[in-house]
Amino acid sequence: MGKDHDIEAGKHYPSQMEDPQLRWGFIRKVYSILTLQLLLTVLIASIVVLTPRINQFFRTQTGLIVYLIIAIITIIVLLVMQLFMNRHPHNIIMLGLFTVMFSVMVGVSCVFSKGKIIMEASLLTSVMVVSLTLFTFWAAKRGYDFNFLWPFLFCTLILVLIFSIIQIFFPMGSLVRMIISFVVALLYCGFIIYDTDNLIKRCSYDEYILAATMLYIDMG
Repeated sequence: MGKDHDIEAGKHYPSQMEDPQLRWGFIRKVYSILTLQLLLTVLIASIVVLTPRINQFFRTQTGLIVYLIIAIITIIVLLVMQLFMNRHPHNIIMLGLFTVMFSVMVGVSCVFSKGKIIMEASLLTSVMVVSLTLFTFWAAKRGYDFNFLWPFLFCTLILVLIFSIIQIFFPMGSLVRMIISFVVALLYCGFIIYDTDNLIKRCSYDEYILAATMLYIDMG
């Protein structure tokens, strides 16, 4: 049996020992949730950017403090959500709360950016996500496994966080910021491939909220 047989025709991906229809049902469920998250993000971010009072509020010192509080709460909700991943409807409620707050953060970030830059970033992100997703499905069908990426992604993430903190207190100039931005872009490319590979092969059917959240964060 060749490795490139179609899973929807009843064949397995290499090393996959389950009913392909169940796996594809799970994948469709994850991407349906992810689509709703992205639509909600576009809606909320647009309200933040296009509503003058909200727009001006986040440009004030009080607004920046509120933004920081929202960011902290978003992280807390993400951590707490891990405890309710398999408890319905708590997992849906936590996911909705996380998505709303993350969307506000995206909107505030857009407030301080020019429209042209936002459009370019959105276009590039969309192309990158679609390309990497299609590549991962293609590679998985041919037997490639990207589980080995996790140690490298984790170490790189820690290094980026450390350098970002150092950059806040001891600015290193535009060159260092550009290098860090480049590394972050590569890092998220790696996470998209890694999380999509997990979605195809390793996530259990009860982990649809976790899978959707990870992909949503990767795209954000």
